[in-house]
Amino acid sequence: MKRFLFAVFAISIGFFAGLVFTGRLQTSLTGEAAPAGAEPRGGDQAAQMPAQPRGVAGLPDFTGIAAQTVGAVANISSQQVSRAPNSPFGNDPFYRYFFGDDSEMFGWREQRGTSLGSGVVVSSDGYILTNNHVVGDNMVEITVSLADKRELRATLVGTDPWTDIALLKIDATGLPVVPWGDSSKLRVAEWVLAIGNPFQLNQTVTLGIVSALGRANVGVAAYEDFIQTDAAINPGNSGGALINGRGELVGINTAIYSQNGGYQGVGFAVPSNLARKVMNELIKYGEVRRGTLGYFAVSPLTTRVAEQLNVPSEKGVLVSDMNRNATAYQAGIRPGDVIISFNGKDVIDTSQLLRLIADAPIGSTATVVAYREGRKAEFRVPVVAMRARPTRRQ
Repeated sequence: MKRFLFAVFAISIGFFAGLVFTGRLQTSLTGEAAPAGAEPRGGDQAAQMPAQPRGVAGLPDFTGIAAQTVGAVANISSQQVSRAPNSPFGNDPFYRYFFGDDSEMFGWREQRGTSLGSGVVVSSDGYILTNNHVVGDNMVEITVSLADKRELRATLVGTDPWTDIALLKIDATGLPVVPWGDSSKLRVAEWVLAIGNPFQLNQTVTLGIVSALGRANVGVAAYEDFIQTDAAINPGNSGGALINGRGELVGINTAIYSQNGGYQGVGFAVPSNLARKVMNELIKYGEVRRGTLGYFAVSPLTTRVAEQLNVPSEKGVLVSDMNRNATAYQAGIRPGDVIISFNGKDVIDTSQLLRLIADAPIGSTATVVAYREGRKAEFRVPVVAMRARPTRRQ
C-alpha cells in the first residue's frame, strides 16, 4: 500500500510540474508572436515608440494621397463640329477615285461629336491643364465637370500641339489643386498614381511605377520627352494627373501604347516641368514660343551610313534635306552633314536635336558641330522664332 501511495504521489507531482512548464512555454511563445506595433509592457523609451503605418502586404499606403488629390481631377467634355459631304457616295473610295470630290454638287453637312477626357486643376482660380487632343481642333463648346458635381463651361486659353497640352479656364474660385512636383527628380521604379476618368468612370485611381524616363520617338507628339509608366491608363484618362508618392503633380497622362485599344502596361505622361512651362507661355503669350534654324530634315545615323561618310562615331544625326531660306543653310550647313553637337551638348537622336533647337533662346546664336567628309566643322547659326499655328480661343 505504501508503494502504491508513493507512486500516485510521484505521478501527481510530475503532472502539476508539466502544467507549470507548459504554461511558461505558452507564455514565452505568445510574447514572441506579439503583433507588430503592440506596446510592450516594459523596456526602454525607444521600444515604446508607435510603429509606422504600413500598407497591406508591405506596400505603401496611398489612401491619404489619393484623398487629397482626386478632387482636383475634372472630367472634360468637348463638343466638336466637322463637315461631311452630302454625297451618298462620299465615303466610297472607289467612287471618289474615279469621279473625284463631288461636294460642290451635293454640298456639305455639319456633324457634331463629343470628345471625353480628363483635366487637372492647377490653380484655385480655375486654370485646368488637359491634352490638346481632348479639346480637338474644331471645338465649339467645352464643359468641365468638377469632383463636387458642378458643370461649368470652360474658355480655351491656348493649345500646344507640339506637346499635346491645352490650357482651359473656368469661372470659379477656391478650387482644390494638386501641388506641382519636380519631374526632373523622378526615378525609375518610383511609385506613381494615375488619376482620371477612364470610360467616364470619374476620379479613378490606379497605381504603378515609373517604367522609364525621357521617352522619345513614340510618335505621339512633335516634342517628346515622356514619362513611361505601367499605372493603368485607358481611354478617358488623357489629360489626367500622374502623382508621386508625396502627393505632387509630376505628369499629365497623355497616351498609351496598345495593340487592342486598351491598357497593356505602357502609358506615357508629359513631365510636369514641361507642362508647367507650356502653361506659363500660354498664359503670357497665348502660344508657346520656340526656336528654329529654319526647315531642314534629319534622319538617324546608321552604322552603314557612318562608315560611308567616314564618321568615327555612330552618335549624331544626318542632315538629309534643307530649305535654302533656312538660317542653318545660310550658316553653311548642307545635306550630308552629320550633326554631333548643339550648344555644347552631344546629339544622340533626331528627337533630342529637335528639343534642343526648340528650347534655344530666340535671337541667340547656336553653335553647331558637324562632320563633313570625315572632318569636323563648326557653324554659328542664328536661332529665329518658329511660326506657331494660330490658337482658336473660345
